Amino acid sequence: MSNQDYFDLENKVCVVTGGASGIGYATAALLAEVGAKVVLLDINEENGYKAAADLKGRGYKAEFFRCDVTNADDCKAVGNHIKECYGTVNVLFNNAGVIKRKTVVDLEESEWDLVIDVSLKGIFLLSKYLIPLMASGGGGSIINTGSGWGKKGGDQAAAYCAAKAGVVNLTKAMAIDHGPQYIRVNCICPGDTDTPLLRDEAKQLNIKEAAFLVSSAKGRPLERLGTPRDIAKGVLFLASDLSSWITGTDLTVDGGGLA
Repeated sequence: MSNQDYFDLENKVCVVTGGASGIGYATAALLAEVGAKVVLLDINEENGYKAAADLKGRGYKAEFFRCDVTNADDCKAVGNHIKECYGTVNVLFNNAGVIKRKTVVDLEESEWDLVIDVSLKGIFLLSKYLIPLMASGGGGSIINTGSGWGKKGGDQAAAYCAAKAGVVNLTKAMAIDHGPQYIRVNCICPGDTDTPLLRDEAKQLNIKEAAFLVSSAKGRPLERLGTPRDIAKGVLFLASDLSSWITGTDLTVDGGGLA
């Protein structure tokens, strides 16, 4: 096997949630670049269709399918679509997430539910309907998006920290359950990455965007924010044969921030 073959996902079916922007889109693009057929899922139809059209315009195999990952009917519909159109799924990147920068005192119950449901229930529901397809195809790789704040606490982000800590341990449980089906399940834990989600945090905290981005990068050994492409490279590693004996782990990609 050549070095290039380790990253070769030619004609592998890869499903990416939160695929309309940010880390999701960057990952879909990178997977497509190494030959994958990518299915972008998102609730933002306008951006989702634009993202898929952009990839197809660059000669890649991509499509958009609207999905609210907190809705069982939507996730079941994705499973039916994948089965009908592709027969199986080889890689599932459970990436959709939201953040509310509030303490438990300030959070509304609906805000708590939204953050927990998108990050945790979304993984549960989509995995529920796609794992049988992955297993029937001989196995595959699932990557869940955690966070550095899934490993340590953060200020004014109680629901997010709780959700991402749950993602880290859910990943381990899934790896144990589905290893016998030749399904590897891992978690990627980004640090602050320059995405629309991070910029929205500045608005929530009423901090000027430029100052917030600078403060988010400050103190990291590599002295910069992450880019969506930085995180996508970690996902590609976990999706590829280079990580063939890695499951149940969490990979931190944060420029040394936790260190």
